[in-house]
Amino acid sequence: MARKKVLVVDDERDISDIVAFNLRREQYDVVSAVDGESAVEIARRDQPDLVLLDLMLPGIGGLEVCRRIRADPRTAQIPIIMLTAKGEETDAIVGLAQGADDYVRKPFGVKELMARVAAQLRAQTRAREDDIPRVLRFGLLEIDSDRFVAALDGRALPFTTTEFKLLRHLVAKKGRVFSRNDLLDAVRGPDAVVTDRTIDVHVASVRRKLEEYGEYLVTVRGVGYKFAETVEA
Repeated sequence: MARKKVLVVDDERDISDIVAFNLRREQYDVVSAVDGESAVEIARRDQPDLVLLDLMLPGIGGLEVCRRIRADPRTAQIPIIMLTAKGEETDAIVGLAQGADDYVRKPFGVKELMARVAAQLRAQTRAREDDIPRVLRFGLLEIDSDRFVAALDGRALPFTTTEFKLLRHLVAKKGRVFSRNDLLDAVRGPDAVVTDRTIDVHVASVRRKLEEYGEYLVTVRGVGYKFAETVEA
């Protein structure tokens, strides 16, 4: 089985070296970048399985790197975990809205970071191996698990890996109400380490990207979320 490749993007060499050392110890291949421009270039060239992305970078910042990775079809589905310093939580939430899958605050524990990496990669693999029908349809919305693409009226929508899994789960079980914890378990696994606002941010992003179909992703106040059972005529 091929080893997973992780791109580490951080201009603080000591942090980058520690993270890379521990990733290699966990049997991941590692490539590194110290600024935003080279991070985007390496992501396009090497197609890593996951990106660890610092928010504060020389040149273009982490939020712009995230946006460019998500905007490129070659890299759009790569999971991204943002690394943030204390006081940057608001920027991290913005990063989730722009397509990041998770964030970890500095200073972080190495074990916590490795757990988040493993959880993201397991979730990515599990999304291709579950028993949900390979193609789901809801009106003009089509969700193709084999191609990992959601399309509206034949036009591919720019979902991240986590967003795609969230949408697919809700549409596959449309009409059923899921709590935030249920959705976290479904898209990342019950052993994932997550933050309180993660699902809310991802749901908001999915709803926005669904355009006119966003109204079918319904908030059930005090409980969670569901996808409507039928398309309005």
